[in-house]
Amino acid sequence: MPSAVFSPCQPVHEPRPQKPRPVLFLDCPAGMRGGIERELGTADLKVVWAESSAAATVELRRRDMPVLVSFSRGVSALKFISELRAYNPAIPLFAVVEPDRPDLVTEAVLAGVADVLTPEVSGARLAAAIAGEAGRGLTETVSTPATGPHDFYSHSAAMREACAAMTRAPATRAGVLIHGEDGTGRRMAARAIHAAAEAARPGRFISVDCAAFEAQQLEHELFGTAARADEDGLPARGLERVSRTGRLHAALGGTLYLQNVPDASTRVQRRLARALRDREVVVDDGTSVVFDVRCMTGADDSLAVAVQDGRVEEALYRRLSAVRIDLPPLRNRREDIPALANHFLRETCASLQVPLKMFSRSALALFTALPWRGNATELGELMQTILSRTSHRGIGVEDVLAHVRLDTGSIALSQSGTLRQARARFEHEYIAATLRQHRGRITQAAKTLGIQRTNLYRKMRTLKVAQPRPR
Repeated sequence: MPSAVFSPCQPVHEPRPQKPRPVLFLDCPAGMRGGIERELGTADLKVVWAESSAAATVELRRRDMPVLVSFSRGVSALKFISELRAYNPAIPLFAVVEPDRPDLVTEAVLAGVADVLTPEVSGARLAAAIAGEAGRGLTETVSTPATGPHDFYSHSAAMREACAAMTRAPATRAGVLIHGEDGTGRRMAARAIHAAAEAARPGRFISVDCAAFEAQQLEHELFGTAARADEDGLPARGLERVSRTGRLHAALGGTLYLQNVPDASTRVQRRLARALRDREVVVDDGTSVVFDVRCMTGADDSLAVAVQDGRVEEALYRRLSAVRIDLPPLRNRREDIPALANHFLRETCASLQVPLKMFSRSALALFTALPWRGNATELGELMQTILSRTSHRGIGVEDVLAHVRLDTGSIALSQSGTLRQARARFEHEYIAATLRQHRGRITQAAKTLGIQRTNLYRKMRTLKVAQPRPR
């Protein structure tokens, strides 16, 4: 069939550009506005500023739009949220909280905001969160994957450091080792780095789990059917040969993400190290091409052990680990847990198609205190278990404790000691976490724990819990 030919006289109807979606920002400090406008503009969001809840209500009468509430003035922002909820209970609300105020993150979550962001508001993340709120209650939930280093929950200093490293990583094509325990988001971090570099190199993100294939099968998956070029006698200066059917070829111009590298055979490791060293390979027709691939590897401490044991080639390890990013375990970034728990709560309620539930203050404090040896993965699984077995609207501390004991094993049983000693250890961690949440304020911490101030002081002395200094 011949292709359609347009006459110069025929009008060509081009799709109209979509208008930016309005977002109302309440009580934003003036010095932040320029940067926020530029960032949200990248996600087709247009900011409407409001100085007070009355001014915000006037804007909302004109048109419906989601609202960001700044917590730059502390808990006074809760009054704004209450007034906006009184005007429209269904309005999507988002909080913007300074990174060094984890206590305000907790207050924002308890107030029922959809998400908590840092002042470096990510346009992509906010747009995804708004889409998630708009899709709540549908049969299929809206997928909202992270799209950049600043899309992670990073109210903790440890996670902000990791995000800063992720921001720098796209500037180099050297190998990136993303180190962390299972469940810390290694693959998510790799995708974020890839997405940040996508504007300059819009290649594909190719993921390969070396443990999922037998030795020869893995070689075929990575390199295709071709053997090494110098084994075939091709005049290619000893370069590795990569077939167009292999995943290495698919990753050209993009990212190759490797998992479980110690499970790859020595032959595969040496071939891969050679390709990364030469940065040039031979394709099917015998021509050489630049091996323009960003290679990233997700690993825990077992990778270093495998290098020492000789199960991973040192030449390959050097090329995979030129840049290292350490993702902290959840127990080392407790300031992020309230917002992360809120994310899983809303996501799980949507997937189960149940009415949105709310945390009690004590339940949220308990989430913050648990050890989370399975990290964010364990937190998400626990939320799924609790919500699937809880019919009432509120999530109390008893709901969390019941399923922690029976389902996830979050309470550590490996430590020896009597039941009294185990309870003392748990109470110590729980009280310390609650004090950190409230920045050492005894009155607020006692209220969360449901005890009198005098009892809290007594327990702190008995359990030797230090009081954090209020900032």
